[in-house]
Amino acid sequence: MKSDSLEVNGRSYRWMVRPVVVVCVDGCEPAYLDAAIDAGVAPYLEAMRKGGADLLADCVVPSFTNPNNLSIVTGAPPAVHGICGNYFFDRELGQEVMMNDPKYLRAGTVLAAFADAGAKLAVVTAKDKLRKLLGHKMKGICFSSEKSDQVTMEENGIDNVLDMVGMPVPSVYSAELSEFVFAAGVKLMESRRPDLMYLSTTDYVQHKAAPGSPAANAFYQMMDGYLAQLDALGATIVLTADHGMNDKHGADGSPNVIYLQDVLDGWYGPDRARVILPITDPYVVHHGALGSFATVYVPSEDEVPGWIDRIQRIPGMQLVLSRKEAAQRFELPPDRIGDIVVVSEQSTVIGTSATRHDLTALEVPLRSHGGVSEQKVPLICNRPVAGVASTRRLRNFDALDLALNHAQGPLVAAA
Repeated sequence: MKSDSLEVNGRSYRWMVRPVVVVCVDGCEPAYLDAAIDAGVAPYLEAMRKGGADLLADCVVPSFTNPNNLSIVTGAPPAVHGICGNYFFDRELGQEVMMNDPKYLRAGTVLAAFADAGAKLAVVTAKDKLRKLLGHKMKGICFSSEKSDQVTMEENGIDNVLDMVGMPVPSVYSAELSEFVFAAGVKLMESRRPDLMYLSTTDYVQHKAAPGSPAANAFYQMMDGYLAQLDALGATIVLTADHGMNDKHGADGSPNVIYLQDVLDGWYGPDRARVILPITDPYVVHHGALGSFATVYVPSEDEVPGWIDRIQRIPGMQLVLSRKEAAQRFELPPDRIGDIVVVSEQSTVIGTSATRHDLTALEVPLRSHGGVSEQKVPLICNRPVAGVASTRRLRNFDALDLALNHAQGPLVAAA
């Protein structure tokens, strides 16, 4: 017999009484929803915000994909689950590595806990870099749009995904990569009716298109239609984002970049500093590995205060913190960040050396994320919520708490 609730990472979650779908829309600055609704292309989202819960939340900083998706599915910050970037310097290995291996996870997910307790789970993500982390130790369906032609029952808990969805494998650099996620979610809800489903998109469109632009409105119009279908199928939906998105360029369209490795090499000599950019992943065409958050490894602890004092005077820097300060302020694991953490202002990004960033693939002026300026994200539900204190600081990783513990009343479609 199923228990009435489960405790995961110190939080209690009630058992779902109807299917629950949590959607993480990558790069969803709240202005995207406002603009699409104002343009009349997102009637369901408008109804969802008016008839359900329309809240704002803070995402995890660094405001990047992996830390925030893992926070959402664990209900906890990176200090608990350990994933504090897409990329980091592994001190034990002495190497810079991708943080997409489940071995770096330090906490179990809410998804795996419910699956172990007998719930039917489904996870669909756009890029395969997240799949193994999201589906770690989870019994159920878990696959990515990117590798949807390679699914097997043994590895993914499902096969013949392309036949089910009725779409070809999308390009990793396309809006269709995210559309495949939503289309698969609807098909799974129709055919398998999972108790709990997590859908995670890619921010390809948001990196290229500002709120209210034709491409952005078309994306949210597409999403709106699939969300309405999930609502009509009786699901409780909570939608949030992993981070926002901002212009990071000047009036002439060229990126505003602080090449911090070059600066530090000039000040202290080559090979004394190591600058790590946690935004780094295999998919850099749309952002050139440039974001608003970086960590710096310093030769000795004694030098940190002097370096901080000097770095914080660089034009475009917003915050320059010691490891201890950054770990406390942003709830990060101190052993996986540098001696210094730097965050740039809203319109500025941080690079390593100019020669290490290939920006030739940027087809439009740079839009990116990573800092506190991209921390505010939507947190909306298609049912009213009760019992959430007005003074509570909401986080995007409260999405499952909202869906399972606080969503009450009729669905939007039934209102």
